[in-house]
Amino acid sequence: MPAMPFPTAPDGDAAPHPYAPLTPDLVLDALAAIGLHGDGRLMALGSYENRVYQAHLEDGARVVAKFYRPGRWSDAQILEEHAFSAELAAAEVPVVAPLVVDGRTLHAHAGFAFSVSPWRGGRTPDLDDFETLEWIGRFLARIHTVGAARPFAHRPALDVRSFAAEPRDALRATQAIPLDQESAWLAACEDAIQLIAKKLMKPATPGTSGTQGTSRPATLRLHGDCHPGNVLWTPADLPGGGPHFVDLDDARTGPAVQDLWMLLSGDRRQRTQQLSALLEGYEQFRDFDRRELALIEPLRTLRLIHYSAWLARRWSDPIFPINFPWFGSSDYWRGQVDMLHEQIEAMQEAPLAA
Repeated sequence: MPAMPFPTAPDGDAAPHPYAPLTPDLVLDALAAIGLHGDGRLMALGSYENRVYQAHLEDGARVVAKFYRPGRWSDAQILEEHAFSAELAAAEVPVVAPLVVDGRTLHAHAGFAFSVSPWRGGRTPDLDDFETLEWIGRFLARIHTVGAARPFAHRPALDVRSFAAEPRDALRATQAIPLDQESAWLAACEDAIQLIAKKLMKPATPGTSGTQGTSRPATLRLHGDCHPGNVLWTPADLPGGGPHFVDLDDARTGPAVQDLWMLLSGDRRQRTQQLSALLEGYEQFRDFDRRELALIEPLRTLRLIHYSAWLARRWSDPIFPINFPWFGSSDYWRGQVDMLHEQIEAMQEAPLAA
């Protein structure tokens, strides 16, 4: 992940953001409180939702400390993510799971919940390499086999309400959209939501075939945010080489295709070839319901709507204006209107076939 500076508190009399007290000294004190003594070297890693730091310890080891955004997840939800990671690791799936320190994976210090994971190097995988995609597909199937074994009890589902309707209502209520674009965006968003609701099939019972008198695909526990940046690749000729999956912070319940579509890019021909390679590997370990391919564009549209609301909700955190200076302008929202219209067209086209 790219290095990022430690964020600073906002100037003036603005209310401090949740991470204002999180100084380098506090990070080192938190680690020391659980017996991990840093040598003073810290590097902030590229995470916006949480704060994540690579720390060098006095014994020469390196660890990654994640400080969870206050109020985002409950302790029960975080622990359920950790338990899922542990299940995957026990099944020999290459995930980077939190370390158990003093019998716990979730710790608290100075009002922050945090976890510590082993440091793993790697780069973004080459998704133009079909052998790489096939390899990733095999491990995604194994993630889903574990994910289908039982449902989440505390973590939410990927659905229209939480990823589109609530974000739309929040943006409208906070007047985050400039007046010259508000009506056009709300109209396009409403059209998109209605189409998504028709396309995004109501989930069947987790871990089932999804038949049960309907044609609806099953849902299961997912990585949830399986974009290329959350797959670390190490050379295949090294011990333990290949893909490693990181950051299950967005793990939730949904259709299996949610963990595949963010790995696709390019024009339709390229995406079809990439999908074929992923499924070539996936189906060596687990069947894939081809009906889910019709959900790719609705899921992409949900993410588009959710993303704008996420930026608006996090704007008081100074790291967001620094890294997303273009957000909120009329040009930004005009572009969002255009993208929603493009997605409405894409959702009405024939799905990818593989």
